[in-house]
Amino acid sequence: MQQHRLPSHQDLLRPSRSRTFTSRSRTFTSLLTAAAATAGLLMTALVPGAQAADNPYERGPAPTDASIEASRGPYATSQSSVSLLAVSGFGGGTIHYPTSTADGTFGAVVISPGFTAYESSIAWLGPRLASQGFVVFTIDTNTTLDQPDSRGRQLLAALDYLTQRSSVRTRVDASRLGVMGHSMGGGGSLEAAKSRTSLKAAIPLTGWNTDKTWPELRTPTLVVGADGDTVAPVATHSEPFYESLPGSLDKAYLELRGASHFTPNTSNTTIAKYSISWLKRFIDDDSRYEQFLCPLPRPSLTIAEYRGTCPHTA
Repeated sequence: MQQHRLPSHQDLLRPSRSRTFTSRSRTFTSLLTAAAATAGLLMTALVPGAQAADNPYERGPAPTDASIEASRGPYATSQSSVSLLAVSGFGGGTIHYPTSTADGTFGAVVISPGFTAYESSIAWLGPRLASQGFVVFTIDTNTTLDQPDSRGRQLLAALDYLTQRSSVRTRVDASRLGVMGHSMGGGGSLEAAKSRTSLKAAIPLTGWNTDKTWPELRTPTLVVGADGDTVAPVATHSEPFYESLPGSLDKAYLELRGASHFTPNTSNTTIAKYSISWLKRFIDDDSRYEQFLCPLPRPSLTIAEYRGTCPHTA
């Protein structure tokens, strides 16, 4: 007959093989879970696109000096002519836009020519900026003699047409808009930003305006001057424009070396590089472009001076 005995005190304290195995299994499972979680965090941090982008407005691959200095960016572009007869408030122009719609909508910028000039004088900026992921409208003004305040109103009229009536309006994010202009068109870009504080960026290129002070502006502004400008000398135009902007504003002053008032009328890598960076940073809120603006660019063969507020806050 098999005898049975009650478990001793030592038996009760001694873990059984089954309890030991269960405990070890739970420990092993916990370690695996922790390792998997850690690996997941590392993958998220190291692999682009591993998590949803913090900024839904990022467009295009991560930028490099080469990519923003190139004559064309990553997007193929198309263009659409807008007749003077089809619009009111400005003189028509050409819309340049990324061909693909896979990335959703894009920010937009309207660009005005200067005194006595036509759209052709700023046409090079259209495809160059659009290929970086913007809808760009290079315009003619009502007359070639229009003053900055009129050009400012025309820039805004063109923005309204672009976002409300144009054939590419569904490609444009109407909450992310900017303005640029050359000479009196540059002065007009300041006027437009003063009138419409919701604009995300303004870039006057060798701007001219009888109004030298702009403390009202709330739009991040990149002022571009030229060291050899005799039409709108930096000492009486671009520098006072920049210095008068609020100290709390995201702003920068780029003075081109060996340049004239008309340098913005032909393809220029320095103008393109910093315009793209400024528009990306403030229209798209794309902090990947902060590296080209802060720390402040140093003087070089093409830059006589660069001032600005860093780091940027917008």
